[in-house]
Amino acid sequence: MNDTTSPPATPANSSREEIMSALFASMVNQQTNMALMLLGKLPHPETGETIREIDSARMFIDQLEMLALKTRGNLDPQEEKLLKQSLTALRMAFVEAVDQPSSRPEPAPAAEARETARSAQPTPPADTAGQSAEDESRKKYSKKY
Repeated sequence: MNDTTSPPATPANSSREEIMSALFASMVNQQTNMALMLLGKLPHPETGETIREIDSARMFIDQLEMLALKTRGNLDPQEEKLLKQSLTALRMAFVEAVDQPSSRPEPAPAAEARETARSAQPTPPADTAGQSAEDESRKKYSKKY
């Protein structure tokens, strides 16, 4: 009466090692996709915009490199191949992103502040600079009623 057979493709029939291998592959793919998105190689999934944050992408690449170093000798051939291919692709994409100029230049905050300060200060005309000193001396001694 009690039939306990289930289809062979369900996760319940998978061994713990197979589940862990799938989770490992999923994590490597997530890290790879995040790095590619931050390098401007993939659009953001929600907005469709291209993002370019080289330092953040470097963090994801460094995490994958750390994972490769810490798991050396403990991965099966497929996992090792996936990690190696992902790192190779990311390193190439990183070099391309660093060599490629930014599509929209971002002004430095200090330069932006200097520009704002310059535009706020009026500059006297060059030909009246000498006259303004004379006007200042006259103002001191003149009286108006």
